[in-house]
Amino acid sequence: MNTEPATPVAAPPTRTQDLLAGLSIAGLLLPEAVAYSSIAALPPQAGVIALFAGLVCYGLFGTSRFAIVSATSSSAAVLAAATSSLAADDPALRLSLAFGLVLVTGVFFLLAGLFKLGGVTSFIAKPVLRGFAFGLALTIILKQLASVVGVHLTDNNLIRFLPQLLEQLPQWNWPAAMVAGVALLLLWVCARMPRVPGGLVVVVLGIAAGQYLNLQAHGVALIGMIDLRLELGHLPVLPFADWLRLGELAFALVMILYAESYGSISSFALKHGDRVSSNRDLLALGAANLVSGLFHGMPAGAGYSATSANEAAGAYSRLAGIFAALVILVIVLTVLPYVALTPEPVLAAVVIYALGRGLSLQPLGRYFIWRRDRLLVVCAVAAVLVLGVLDGLLVSVAISVMLMLRQMSSADLQVLGRLGNSHDFVDRLHHPDAVAVPGVLIVRPSEALFFANAERILGAALRLMRQSPVDAVVLSLEESPDLDGTSIEALAGFFAQVRGEGKRLVLARVRHDAREVLQGLPEALAPQVLLSGLSVDGAVQLALEASTS
Repeated sequence: MNTEPATPVAAPPTRTQDLLAGLSIAGLLLPEAVAYSSIAALPPQAGVIALFAGLVCYGLFGTSRFAIVSATSSSAAVLAAATSSLAADDPALRLSLAFGLVLVTGVFFLLAGLFKLGGVTSFIAKPVLRGFAFGLALTIILKQLASVVGVHLTDNNLIRFLPQLLEQLPQWNWPAAMVAGVALLLLWVCARMPRVPGGLVVVVLGIAAGQYLNLQAHGVALIGMIDLRLELGHLPVLPFADWLRLGELAFALVMILYAESYGSISSFALKHGDRVSSNRDLLALGAANLVSGLFHGMPAGAGYSATSANEAAGAYSRLAGIFAALVILVIVLTVLPYVALTPEPVLAAVVIYALGRGLSLQPLGRYFIWRRDRLLVVCAVAAVLVLGVLDGLLVSVAISVMLMLRQMSSADLQVLGRLGNSHDFVDRLHHPDAVAVPGVLIVRPSEALFFANAERILGAALRLMRQSPVDAVVLSLEESPDLDGTSIEALAGFFAQVRGEGKRLVLARVRHDAREVLQGLPEALAPQVLLSGLSVDGAVQLALEASTS
């Protein structure tokens, strides 16, 4: 009998970790939610509603154990710019447009999840996203500074409103500026103390200082009443043209929110070896935004700073977000009237500090070191600074889409050869030792066939066939799991041309969806055309056997 003492087994992580993490991040999330409402030019409760909707919906339906879904600075700035451009000076119309935009954003997220578009995670190129985020952070920080010192900016263009800010220096509200400066200093100190919720600390001290020092008498404004009534709001009554415009803006907002959210979700999943489902996360984000919009809240996404804080606080599962929501609910039910006494410069300091931590040139500098995508970064930053938040967003999205289309449409045609005596076929341009198979032309598009490149690539294949003394052509479709209408029509014409010139055609690596549609083409029924799911080597053997028979 083994009498040695058993090795103690480490206790598995318990819900206590999630509870402690929830307590820690609640103090960060609530002040930020109220502060982001001011960025969006919405009542303070809009950010709190988005916070509840994001924490609960993602906690129930999401897949990342660290992601915190709440109002974000980027979505708040885009919402403010969009509603300002559409509503002009009508505050009631602005509120209706804001909540309509949140609802449409939620619907788009749900549709993307239902149609399983989660695989398309890179909506926006990383250099473009980082450039946009840098320009946006700089814009928000300067606007928050202008709000603190009481400067009214008449232009969304950073290059124009920066001189306005400096011209009015003698009229600055210096007591408010001092309050914001002290709050920033306290946030910096609290950040060096693990598990101390700096945001909550400065809010509590700000409320106490505001009452004790009577800051209102010195021109320091308070955020005012937070009317947090969870009543199901009515759907906005808007003209059809406004709904169409909101749809365009919601599409761009979804791209930014998902690129930002999935960037933080995937980075922490990779760091901890977790598995996440992009399609399920799309549905969770859709539910969060839909619920937030129905209760007149803001857009919600998984911001990197909140998610990072949740991980640093020791969260073990999505229960940390649920616990944070419960903690915030207790705060709201007990001390909400006191939160209304928070000085506005304190909330501005919370925003400035949160964005200032990400205002680093290091992530952008890497593209200059690598000598790649430097122009994209500069264009994205300049688009926000020169054109404003909304137009900068649309330009950034357009740049990313153009990059994707350019990459796919510039695909070339690879001519393959056998590598030694193996069954491997590689691009002969990059492998000079690869040998062509006598009598067979083997080609493969370097990217998926789609409407912008199909005719050009297949035309190049026909020219090569006519220039080479071959009896058969092998076309590998391994890069094209599915085909659009233009590609199908181009392939039908390609089949007819190859058959008309007396050659045999064997398609390799034809996936299930592509094979189903190609088998319905009359041109594919000819005996000279073979659709095959075999490898390139197997397709070459078929072509050689058919040539000798």
